[in-house]
Amino acid sequence: MKPVAAPKNNVDKNMLGVFRYSRRAIELVWKTSPALTIGLAIATLIAGILPAAMAYVGQLIVDAVLAAIDIYKQEQVFHYQTALNYVVLEGILVLIIAASQRALTAQQAILQGLLGHKVNMLILEKAQTLTLSHFEDSEFYDKLVRARREASSRPLALVNKTFALLQNAISLSSFAVLLWHFSPWALILLVCGALPSFIAEAKFSGAAFLMFRWRSPEVRQQNYLETLLAREDHIKEVRLYQLGGRFLQRYADIFQKLFKESKRLILRRESWGFVLGVISTLVFYGAYGWIVSDTIIGAITLGQMTMYLLLFKQGQSAVSASLTAISGMYEDNLYLSNLYEYLEQETSSSITGLTTEPKPNDGIRFEQVSFQYPGSQTAALSGINLHIKPGQSLAIVGENGSGKTTLIKLLTRLYRPTQGRILLDGLDLTEWGEAALLKRVGVIFQDFVRYQLIVGENIGAGDNDRFQDESGWQKAAELGKATDFIDQLENGYKTQLGRWFKDGQELSGGQWQKIALARAFMREEADILVLDEPTAAMDAQAEASIFEHFQEHTKDKMAILISHRFSTVRLAHEIIVMEHGEIKERGTHEALLAQQGQYAHLFKLQAQGYR
Repeated sequence: MKPVAAPKNNVDKNMLGVFRYSRRAIELVWKTSPALTIGLAIATLIAGILPAAMAYVGQLIVDAVLAAIDIYKQEQVFHYQTALNYVVLEGILVLIIAASQRALTAQQAILQGLLGHKVNMLILEKAQTLTLSHFEDSEFYDKLVRARREASSRPLALVNKTFALLQNAISLSSFAVLLWHFSPWALILLVCGALPSFIAEAKFSGAAFLMFRWRSPEVRQQNYLETLLAREDHIKEVRLYQLGGRFLQRYADIFQKLFKESKRLILRRESWGFVLGVISTLVFYGAYGWIVSDTIIGAITLGQMTMYLLLFKQGQSAVSASLTAISGMYEDNLYLSNLYEYLEQETSSSITGLTTEPKPNDGIRFEQVSFQYPGSQTAALSGINLHIKPGQSLAIVGENGSGKTTLIKLLTRLYRPTQGRILLDGLDLTEWGEAALLKRVGVIFQDFVRYQLIVGENIGAGDNDRFQDESGWQKAAELGKATDFIDQLENGYKTQLGRWFKDGQELSGGQWQKIALARAFMREEADILVLDEPTAAMDAQAEASIFEHFQEHTKDKMAILISHRFSTVRLAHEIIVMEHGEIKERGTHEALLAQQGQYAHLFKLQAQGYR
C-alpha cells in the first residue's frame, strides 16, 4: 500500500518532538492514581541505584576471598568473615532489587487496568459530544478505531518508558563513576556499543506506525465481516443466501494482504537488528579482552576485573535500554497522536443554551430549510417550509430516498441545516439547550435500537431520568399497546430480551416495534412525537389499533408520522408528499385526492392491493 502525504507529514512533525505527548501522558497517569505514580518513581529510583552497588560489592567479595587465600593462616579468619559479610550484604541488595522490580510490575499492572478504563471513558465521553455526521464520516470513524485500538495502553507504556529511562540514567551515572577509574574510553565504548540497536529500533518505529494508520479501513472491514459471520441478527441471512464462504474468503484475503506487509516489516526489522547487533557484540568483547589483558598484566585486581566486566555488560544493556526507551517513546507519541487527535476533534457547542421559548405554543417552523450531506454533490432537502402547531399532526409520504428521515434528523438536531433555520416556539433549534430540547421530543426511527436489556429497561430508555421507574414502564407499555405480550412473558418486565445474554428471549418484529413505541411514550414531557415507519412489522389490524390509540393520546401534542400505508396517514391533519428532497404536494387526505396528483396516484395503487 503506498504511503499518503498526510500521515507522512504527521510523522515528520512528531519526529521533531519525540516527547510531544510525554507530559500529557504523565499528567493522565497522575490523574488516574497519584499514589501509584509516586510508587513507580520510588521503585524506579531504587532499581536504578542498586545495580552499581551490587557490582561494587561483588568486587569486594572477590578481593576479600583472594586476600584470605594469599595471607597467613592466622589472618584468614578476619578476611573470611569480611568476605561472608559482603556476601550477606549482596544478598540483601538482591532482595531489595527483587522487591523493587516486583513493586514496579505490580504497580504497572494495576495502573494498566485503571488507565485503560480512564482512556476508554474519555473516548466514549467524547463520542457523546459528536454529531451524527462524525459517525457517518468514514475518515473520522477510522480515527476513532485507531484511538480505541491501542491508545488505552500507550499512555502507561510511555510513562513506563520515561521511568525506565530515568532508572537507566541513574544506573549509568553510578556505572560511569566506577568505570571512569578504569578508563574514560570505556564510557565511549559503552555508548558506541549500544547505538546500533537504537538505530535499528528508530528506523522501523515510524514505518510500523504508518502501516498502523494505513490499515484502519482494512481492519474495520475485517471487524465488519466478523460481525456478519458471528452475530445472530446477521447469520440467518448469511446462511440462507450461502454467503459464508464468500465472506470468509474476503476476510482471509484481507488478512493475507495485511500479513504480507507485517511479515515484510518484521523480517526487515529483525535482519537489520541482527546485523547491527553483531557490531554491539564485537564492541563488548573488545572491551572484555581489554579488561582481561589489564588483569593479566596486573594493572587491575581480579575483583576489579569482575566488577568492570559486570559494569560494562550492565552498562551496555542500560545504554541500549535507554536508547530503545527513547525510540519507544517516539513510537508511543505517534500512537498517542491518534488518541489526542480524536479527543481534540472540534464539536459544536450544543450542550448548553436557552431553555425558555420566546413564543410559547408557536410550534415547529421550517423556514427555507435545505440540507446536503457531507461529501454529497446533491441536496437531500431543498427549500422546506413547514409549520406544525400544538395539537396538530403531520404525515409525510414519499418514495425511499425522498428526504423523509433526513427531515426528522434535522428536527431532532442530529444534523444542522445547510441553509435556512428550524424554530421551536420561536427559538432556533441551535439556540436551545440540548437537555431542554430533547426532553420535548420522543422519536421512533425505523431502525430503532433493540437493546439487549430487560423489557422494562428497553422501555425506560425513553426517559433517562425515569430509567428504573417500574410504574412508568407499565404506563408507557399500555400507551404503546405492548402489554398484551409482556404480560405473557414468564418474568414480565424483568424478562431479558435478545440472545446475547443468558436466558434472553427474542421478540417478533411487531413486538419489538411496540416496545419502541412504548419507549417513545415513556417521555411524558415530550410534546413532539415522531414516528418513522413505526408499524412496518405489524399486521393491518394491529396497525389500525395502534394509530387509533395514538391519535387519542396525542391530541395536545405535535405528532409527525412517516408511513407508506395510506390507511394510516389519512388520519393526519396535514399530509405532505416529498420527492427528491422537496415538498411536491400538501393538504388533507381529501384535498390531495381531489388534486389527482402523486398522492392520489399512490393511494389508488395501494387501494387496488386490498380489492
